[in-house]
Amino acid sequence: MTRCYLLFGSNQGDKLQLLEQACTYVNNRCGMLVERSSLYNSEPWGFEAEEWFLNVLLVVETELDPDTLMDRLLDIERELGRVRHPEIEGYTSRTVDLDILYYGDQIVRTAKVTAPHPRLPERRFALMPLCELVPDFLHPESGLSQQQLLEKCHDTSKVYVSLP
Repeated sequence: MTRCYLLFGSNQGDKLQLLEQACTYVNNRCGMLVERSSLYNSEPWGFEAEEWFLNVLLVVETELDPDTLMDRLLDIERELGRVRHPEIEGYTSRTVDLDILYYGDQIVRTAKVTAPHPRLPERRFALMPLCELVPDFLHPESGLSQQQLLEKCHDTSKVYVSLP
């Protein structure tokens, strides 16, 4: 079993319901949900949008290889209404976005998966929930803990724990 760290986000539709549904699907199709972070509200990163994101970090133990895990995550995205527009460059609003941040402590480079996520050190909205659950987990390439990555992060976007 490999312990994976998956970040889910939504800024369209019933964000909470979509994330809850995604969590259920992942638990049923990808592996065992071990732990989940608080919910976080975050400004859109890398593009302009009126709606902020709701994010949650999941810790999942899986027997799936990285490519199969990604295929299942993409299937879940489609089932929950995510439409990708290849003609549009950059980021856009979406019903749900499911990212593999870490596939255990492995460095993965396939046509489908890059783990650790290449932009993780630049994203406060990903580092904050990681620091909540695994602040001492070491990035397998840099050797820095999640807490150290957050302290070095230059991202100034607003991210805060969502109130119930």
